[in-house]
Amino acid sequence: MVKTNKLNVFNDPIYGFIGTPNELIFSLISHPYFQRLRRISQMGLSYLVYPGAHHTRFHHALGSMHLMTKAIQVLKLKNVEITDEEEKGLLCAILLHDIGHGPFSHALEGFVAKEISHEQISLKFMMELNREFEGQLDIAISIFRGDYPKPFLNQLVSSQLDMDRLDYLKRDSFYSGVTEGNINSERLISMLNVVNGNLVVEEKAIYAVEKFLMARRFMYWQVYLHKTGLVAEQLLIRIMQRARLLLSRGEDLMGSRPLLLFLKNNRAQAFNKEVLETFAELDDIDVLGALKNWQFHEDFVLSKLCKMILDRRLLHVKIKKRPMTPEKMTEKLDWIIEKHDLSVEEASNFVFQGEISNKAYSKDEAIQILKKNGKISDVLKESDQLSLKALAKTVTKYYSCYPKKAV
Repeated sequence: MVKTNKLNVFNDPIYGFIGTPNELIFSLISHPYFQRLRRISQMGLSYLVYPGAHHTRFHHALGSMHLMTKAIQVLKLKNVEITDEEEKGLLCAILLHDIGHGPFSHALEGFVAKEISHEQISLKFMMELNREFEGQLDIAISIFRGDYPKPFLNQLVSSQLDMDRLDYLKRDSFYSGVTEGNINSERLISMLNVVNGNLVVEEKAIYAVEKFLMARRFMYWQVYLHKTGLVAEQLLIRIMQRARLLLSRGEDLMGSRPLLLFLKNNRAQAFNKEVLETFAELDDIDVLGALKNWQFHEDFVLSKLCKMILDRRLLHVKIKKRPMTPEKMTEKLDWIIEKHDLSVEEASNFVFQGEISNKAYSKDEAIQILKKNGKISDVLKESDQLSLKALAKTVTKYYSCYPKKAV
């Protein structure tokens, strides 16, 4: 990290040098709220499958901001009006779009902080930062909320072809080593345009858009919903559920102050400034530190679940088109109950099933193609790829997890 006149240059393995465009961006990056993202894993527990996937939300936020600077340059060259204040707002919005993620990103979403999404927490962080920076984030917040009068500005931050997705697909592909996810973000950005206030892609980029959508499908089924990462995240959720149950019974658990505070509060709460400050202290280290302590706890369930993740001795997992029959699940549950003298509730931490689904393309937020004759059309109508049309359908699969031998 090279310092230059109150601005920084970050050396990124994907894009090379990423500069901080102005002092507000520099100040936001320097803020403890944002620095916390260095300690939030981008891909949850996927490193248990792909050893290189140790990158963080900090990397991703900077990368997304870098792509946004490129998109702004392209659109300005095409005479799309973006004022200096709007440019600053766009860069702040994309930089802070994931600041509300909790430990291990999506793995514990909705559990640590109940009934509030990371996007809602991001907005609360942005509003608090806006107070600190005396209203300099007003436009960024409006863009992030989607109520700014120029829709394309919000679409650059949040849509099916936004800078967030363009970065995380390329970045996650790079760090995981799954080359199918590598996309040509430069080509896609160079073909962006605006018609009637909405973001469009010029027809020449139709193949790059097809590749982008197919890459997204590959990454979801091969990486984000990989069965080993899936079972690890399910175990992590059950660890936190067990810890919360034990605390509610008055048992002592070692852990950091912010983690224990959220675990002891078993209901949704008003996310005021005090709660936000506590959340800002929470990161992957709190959870990993807890797991390292709890693996020696006298509670069999908590201890075994923690060791499974720490030692990567996970449950066996199967993903199929149909769920496992209740008879087979009961058979596996009875076996673990008898083997370890557990209650049904305790044993269900080791034998469980659920479903996962994915839709790579949503017609509700269509990617609009600007044809050479000036007409606008949905990418599905313009694509000659039959497989692309299948991406608009939701695919659901069923997983079942259980031990192959005694835990």
